[in-house]
Amino acid sequence: MNLRESITKAYGGERTGGHGGLEILRHIGPGLLVTVGFIDPGNWASNMAAGSQFGYGLLWVVTLSTLMLILLQHNAAHLGIATGECLAEATHKHLPHWLGTTILGTAYLATVATAMAEVLGGAIALQMLFGLPVRVGSIIVAVVSIAMLATNSYQRIERWIIAFVSLIGLAFLAELALVGVDWPQAAISWVQPSFPVGSAAIVMSVLGAVVMPHNLFLHSEVIQSVHYERQGDEKIHERLRYELFDTLFSMGVGWAINSSMVILAATTFFARGIVVDDLSVAAATLTPILGQAATVIFAVALLLAGLSSSVTAGMAAGTISAGMFGEEYDIHDRHSSVGALACLAVAALACLLVEDTFQGLVLSQALLSLQLPITIFTQISLTGSRRVMGKYANTALTNVLLVATGVVVTAINVMSLVG
Repeated sequence: MNLRESITKAYGGERTGGHGGLEILRHIGPGLLVTVGFIDPGNWASNMAAGSQFGYGLLWVVTLSTLMLILLQHNAAHLGIATGECLAEATHKHLPHWLGTTILGTAYLATVATAMAEVLGGAIALQMLFGLPVRVGSIIVAVVSIAMLATNSYQRIERWIIAFVSLIGLAFLAELALVGVDWPQAAISWVQPSFPVGSAAIVMSVLGAVVMPHNLFLHSEVIQSVHYERQGDEKIHERLRYELFDTLFSMGVGWAINSSMVILAATTFFARGIVVDDLSVAAATLTPILGQAATVIFAVALLLAGLSSSVTAGMAAGTISAGMFGEEYDIHDRHSSVGALACLAVAALACLLVEDTFQGLVLSQALLSLQLPITIFTQISLTGSRRVMGKYANTALTNVLLVATGVVVTAINVMSLVG
């Protein structure tokens, strides 16, 4: 059973109607698959660095990034639902060959950077748990991730990912009840932009860690695999409603978890003047609730985050490489499998060359922020086109919001680089 068949079976591609609570819950899943991508080890490093160095000051980046993410992810899914093409396929089909190939090439490189962070995070967890050298752990995580991809059981992978997200989220959210959070200050920081001196790299890192280019390609692929466009307007409209709920719920979960990481780092480290530059040190954030077991629980959650997000990064890489040939993702197809396996292999190789693992994680997320405007404006050109989307093309308001998002991301990148 390939990805398309698994998703159709899981989400009932032929069903319509039934708008009760259980029906809504049946459609939750694609969003959570994406959510795990922005609570990956790279996010952990970025959030811990943000909170330990600048306190609550950069919480606004998490909020702004999440709002952008909701808009972009829903728009990417809109493309898949309305056209039956994922973002990679549409880029290949509707843009000049040289331009489409260049765009997809940059997206693939960004996915490799993402995968490096996922593999590296899992390797750090293995070092914390078993004392394995990071280089050995990187190879183990990459091999296990490849094995999970090769099984190609979407439903099984999805259930594992939801379990991982739940475990990680509960660990951090429960901690908020036990630490001395300055909630009024946190509330202000969530909505009040500020650029503390020396925060440029961290701002870019947090932005890239939340709004990850590869997730836009992955979400559109997961959604389009069911081919709702073949089932009539009623089904398309129904799926768009459910997808919006799925995106809002899933991205909201991600916002809460990422925010809690920043807040915990601020209360645990910033208040004591400690700058986190090692994820093993960050395990101390869980000490109040887990005591001496904090390091073990933190490492297990980090390992699960690394493995699950490595799988989604591999799927995204396979989606992009297949899209370069105008094909849908199928792990048994050469273009998909080579793209996915090469991504994880190169990521593992890069991990062998990294000297400072924590800075490697932060830098990888900053690189995503640099590629992000390319993906955003490509997506706008496709979803805003009636030639591509027909009557489901973006409304004028949606286009304005999307363009504003692209401009803001670009401006933040420029300001961060100049600053």
